[in-house]
Amino acid sequence: MNEKNITRVKVTAEDLLDSGDWDTFDALSDEEVLTQANNDLEVQPTLPTELSKFQRVVNVKEIRKQLAMTQEEFAGAFHLSLATLRDWEQARSQPDQAARTLLKIIAHNPDLVREALNSYPLVN
Repeated sequence: MNEKNITRVKVTAEDLLDSGDWDTFDALSDEEVLTQANNDLEVQPTLPTELSKFQRVVNVKEIRKQLAMTQEEFAGAFHLSLATLRDWEQARSQPDQAARTLLKIIAHNPDLVREALNSYPLVN
């Protein structure tokens, strides 16, 4: 039998903040911080050519949570596939451009989107 031993450790942002020597860090000038960051072999700076390939990701789960809705409620209210919503939230897939636009509008004005969607019958 093949057994795997996996230890999972949950680390929060607060844990990371508590673990650093922030007094020493705060005493550094911006120039010294930049110099040390550039000399860190484990974390090299990202080049502008690499940055241009980055794609901003919409945090679908956060939008839904801000509206205090379950996945089922959110999918139903905004005429989304529940399976697709789950895939987005679990990072199995990313919303396409049209979906990202819709999600941004939902985040900004969910009532407007609901009203617009409920004004027209669904076409099957």
